[in-house]
Amino acid sequence: MNNTEIVAKLKRLRFELNTLTVFSSLKNDSVLSALTEYISALCDENTDLIDKMSLYCNFADKLFKNHGDNLSKHIGSIVNDDENVYIRYICKKREISEVLKKSVDAELRILQKVADLKPEELVSPLEWDGYLPEFLTSEINIADTYYHRAENIGRFGYGIYSRYYMFNTDDDGKIIPVRNPDSQRLNELVDYKREQQIIIDNTKALLAGKPAANILLTGDAGTGKSSTIKAVVNEFKDEGLRILEVKKDQLRAIPAVLEELNENPLKFILFIDDLSFQYDDDNFAALKAILEGSVSAKSNNVVIYATSNRRHMVKETFSGREGDDIHRNDSMQETISLSERFGIHILFRKPDKFTYLNIVHHLAKEAGLDIPENELDLGAESFALRRANRSARAARQYVDSLISAK
Repeated sequence: MNNTEIVAKLKRLRFELNTLTVFSSLKNDSVLSALTEYISALCDENTDLIDKMSLYCNFADKLFKNHGDNLSKHIGSIVNDDENVYIRYICKKREISEVLKKSVDAELRILQKVADLKPEELVSPLEWDGYLPEFLTSEINIADTYYHRAENIGRFGYGIYSRYYMFNTDDDGKIIPVRNPDSQRLNELVDYKREQQIIIDNTKALLAGKPAANILLTGDAGTGKSSTIKAVVNEFKDEGLRILEVKKDQLRAIPAVLEELNENPLKFILFIDDLSFQYDDDNFAALKAILEGSVSAKSNNVVIYATSNRRHMVKETFSGREGDDIHRNDSMQETISLSERFGIHILFRKPDKFTYLNIVHHLAKEAGLDIPENELDLGAESFALRRANRSARAARQYVDSLISAK
C-alpha cells in the first residue's frame, strides 16, 4: 500500500470514528483523541510537517503513559471497560434490539481497525527519514473479547469496576478506586483456618447468588481480621468479587452507596474496619438500620464485613451504666445488640505461645531465613514480651526485623 492509499484509509477511519455512538465516550480517551487529531492533520495538506510530527509524538506520549506502548491492548482495554447503553441493558437483562446490536457490531469493527493500525502506516506518509517513536500492536479480536465479557458480565464487570477491584469512599461519599491494592493472599496467612473457612464459604455463597450473611470479626488487634478479608477478595476477584471500604463516619452514606451498587452485576463486600462507637454516637443507629435491612439498604449483591477489637462495639463507662435513664436495662441491651444483627460472628482469639511460634516459623521459612529454631523462638518470645503481645502482626513484625537486619 502506497502513501496515497494509506492516507485515504486513515481519512476514512477518521470519519468512521466520528460516527461512534454506543461507544461515543471513547472519543474522550486521551490516546484515541490524540490519534484522531494526528490523522486529521496528516490528511490536511495545509498542515506543516513539523506540526504533524508534533501531533504524532503527542499521540505516542499519551499511549506510553496510558497503556505502556501497545495500541491494540489500549483499544481493547477501553472498549472492554466502557460503560454504555448496551452493557447497561445486559446488566438489567433487558432485550437487545436488532438496531442496537447492529450498531455495536459496526462500531466494534471500526475500533478493530484502530487496534490493527501499524506504526509504519502512521509514519510513512510523513516521508521523514529521521527518528520518530514507534509503538507495538498485538493480534486481538475486539468483538470476540467484548461479547465474551458481556456474556460473563458477572465476572468481569464494566467501567471502573472492571479495571479495579478494591475501592474506598472520599469525604463526599463518592466511590474511588484503590490503584495500589493490598496484595495479601490466603496462603500467606498462618493458622485461623477455621475462621478463614467460614468467611470463604459465605463469600462463595454471595458469588453464587445464594443468601449470604453479614459478618462481624472480633478479637484482639493484630490477629489478622482485616488481612483475612482482603486476602479473600484477592482470592475471588477474578470471579467477580469487589471490596469497598467505608469509614465509620461515612456509615450514613451506605444506603446511597448500596443504591449505586444494586444493579451492578458484580458482588461487593462493604468493609468497615475497627468498628466501635461512643454511647451517643449517631452512626450507631445508622448501621443498625442498615443491618436490619431497611428498604433503602437492601441489596442482594452486597454484604457487610466489619472488624472490631470489641465484642459489643459500644464503649461503656461505669458512669454510663449508672445513668439516669429510667429504662437503663433496655438501653444497655440496645448497646450490646448491634453485634447480634450480623448473621455471622467470628472471634479471632489472641494466639497462644505454640500458635504464635508456629506463625513465626512459617513466615521465617517463607522469607528464606536460615536461623536455628531455638534462636528464632527465643528472639520471637523476647520480641512479643517487649510489646506485651503475642499476635500474628507481632510475628510478622519480628520476621520483618530479621529480614531488615540481614
